[in-house]
Amino acid sequence: MEKLIPFTVNDLAKVTNFRCGEVKFGEKMITVPINSDAISFLKTCEVKYVLFGIPEDIGVRANYGRPGAASAWESAIKSIANIQHNRFCKGSQLLVLGQLDVTDEMAESQKLDFNAVNDRKKLNQLVHKIDKEVSHIIFNIIKAGKTPIIIGGGHNNSYGNIKGVALAKGKPINAINFDAHSDFRILEGRHSGNGFSYAYEEGFLHKYFIFGLHENYTSKSVLDSLKKIEDRVKFNTYDEIQIRKQKKFEPEMNVALEFIKEDCFGIEIDLDAIPNIASSAMTLSGFSVEKLRQFIYHFGNNQNASYLHICEGAPDLGDEKNTHLIGKLIGYLVTDFMKANYVNPTNNQ
Repeated sequence: MEKLIPFTVNDLAKVTNFRCGEVKFGEKMITVPINSDAISFLKTCEVKYVLFGIPEDIGVRANYGRPGAASAWESAIKSIANIQHNRFCKGSQLLVLGQLDVTDEMAESQKLDFNAVNDRKKLNQLVHKIDKEVSHIIFNIIKAGKTPIIIGGGHNNSYGNIKGVALAKGKPINAINFDAHSDFRILEGRHSGNGFSYAYEEGFLHKYFIFGLHENYTSKSVLDSLKKIEDRVKFNTYDEIQIRKQKKFEPEMNVALEFIKEDCFGIEIDLDAIPNIASSAMTLSGFSVEKLRQFIYHFGNNQNASYLHICEGAPDLGDEKNTHLIGKLIGYLVTDFMKANYVNPTNNQ
């Protein structure tokens, strides 16, 4: 894992706010010891969850989005390190692996104009490079018997997550995506809007459920494509659940779980589905944070939940006085997943 920047115990100390009488996650989380082989350590350590950051927004740029998602990892790790370690959730269950080194790719992307055809192709190529590294790291985490928790970055990284797990398991996997968009756009070169369509086309994604699609932002061509493969790709819309009240949130979670739960599945969370959360495609209308937390707990509580990916949060695009809020939200989502998945890991509701 040559492109991994390990997170050290010293890094952890720098982001942890120590306070007398309290024990923070940062005091209990595990890191790979300096000069140790990360893969070997993953195989032998006893933690269940591995936290991994991808600080890039190249896939977002290639998809005409606003850059900023590269800043979520730094915000998230600062918040996670300062969660209270207690009987409800323990920092000692979490290993902070580190972040993908995308320094060169990010520098190159900032010189490119996505409106220029040739530059857009170069952005696609940079995303493709990142895909390889992400899938390699996720593959090794899964092979070590651990559960990855990935903090993006753009939603382009869904492809690397799915591919990495599928290669480690030796078969295609399923995915549930809490998102305003399908990210199932045409295969026009890699970007944040086609991670799932590429994973499907290349045989890594078997069944896919999109939860809470926004009708106003889903093209006719995508809807037509989904219609042709509705035995393997299903969706519901935010509008039919929250606006027209044709469906209800909890029963729809059960419908989605029934569709994907027979095999390993990834939980994909796009923060642009939540109102007023700074992201590349920020929205004013969407499910509440509480609904999202219930969603993660519901799906994380199944034994086949194989990873959690939280993406598209962009602290750099938010209120400069409250840039920590994206990280705080991600901290809630990470611990909701851990509580659901660890407390009763054999529950197969």
